[in-house]
This record gives sequence, structure tokens and C-alpha cells, in this order.
Amino acid sequence: MESPDLAALRAEYAREGLEEADAGTDPVDLFAQWLDVAVTAGIHEPNAMALATADASGHPSVRIVLLKGFDAAGAVFYTNYDSRKGRELVANPWASAVLLWHQLQRQVRIEGRVEQVEPEQSDAYFASRPRGAQIGAIASQQSRPVGDREVLETQVADAERTFDGRDVERPEHWGGYRITLDAVEFWQGRADRVHDRLRFTRVGDGWSRERLQP
Repeated sequence: MESPDLAALRAEYAREGLEEADAGTDPVDLFAQWLDVAVTAGIHEPNAMALATADASGHPSVRIVLLKGFDAAGAVFYTNYDSRKGRELVANPWASAVLLWHQLQRQVRIEGRVEQVEPEQSDAYFASRPRGAQIGAIASQQSRPVGDREVLETQVADAERTFDGRDVERPEHWGGYRITLDAVEFWQGRADRVHDRLRFTRVGDGWSRERLQP
């Protein structure tokens, strides 16, 4: 099978722009507006974001996670604390994330220091998950090698037996992280690649805003 000509793949951007007057002065408010548009547009998993972390040596890794909270305190996602991302965040507690809403020709980038959320918050979110997802969090030794699929399914079956007839308790190795909002950038695609980029940077209890060249 012949590979596609990647250099020839091109899409044009022609949506309305992002002006400072429309962006306002608070990135949390603007993010809420953009997310609402993405949800209303029916975008599949509009809360999916690419999360980049790095180990103590600076070697990066990236994966898709689901954003489960966003407010002035930061952007929240949940995972196994013993996963690769969890181990990297212990060694280097900084991260960057990006949400791409391609149909809307929009991106949002987030940068900041990472901290674990309060145990009570992790408990509440874990309790809201479907039971199967709870069992999966118990069973999976995330990012660790496994011999084959059968071994993994055996771990799931063992976890199901452990919690047969009772609520699944959140394991200590699973919970939430919060990316504090040091910087939030909003990207709006424009014609001829002359895109709009507005970056908000934390300054004390407020924000500074600047336009970046595309």
C-alpha cells in the first residue's frame, strides 16, 4: 500500500478571528465559553487533551488524558499515580497540555506546576465512575509490562472477586492531578496560516494578556 503524501496534505482555515475585546481578561471564563461551544458542536470527547510530562533528565513523553475539571485553581485529570506520567511528575512536577477542537479550528494550551488534588476530591470522582472503570483502575498496573492479554484479564477478574457484593474503594495509587494555570494560550485558525494566538500569563492574583505571532 502506497503511503499518503504527507507534504501535500493541507487544509485551509477561515473561521472568525479571536479579538482581544472578545477574549476578555480572564482565561477561565474564555475557556468555559470555548468548551461550551465544543460540547454544543457535538465534538467527540471535547475534554480530551494531550498531556506532556518529562522525567528528571528532561526526556519528554505525551499521551491523551481526559480533562475532568477546570477552574481558577487549575486543570484536573485523573490517573494511576504509579504510571509513567505519575513517576515523571514526582521527578519533575511540571506539565503542559493542549486541547484540539479541529472542527472549530481551535486549540487551548495549558502550562503549569502539577500537584495532587485533595484525597476527598479523588474519592468523590472515583465514586462517580462506572463500576467497570473502578475495577479497571484497581486491576491495572498502568504502564508496567504484561505478558499477554490473558494476564491482564486475570487481574481484572481477581479485582472483581475482591469487591464482589460491595462498593469498590479508591486505591491509594489512583487519583487526581491539578495543573496550576501559569499560562493559558488560545489559538484560533485563520486564513493563510496567519492565526490568532492570545496568551494569558499569571501575574499575582490576576492575568496579563499578549498576542503572539503565528
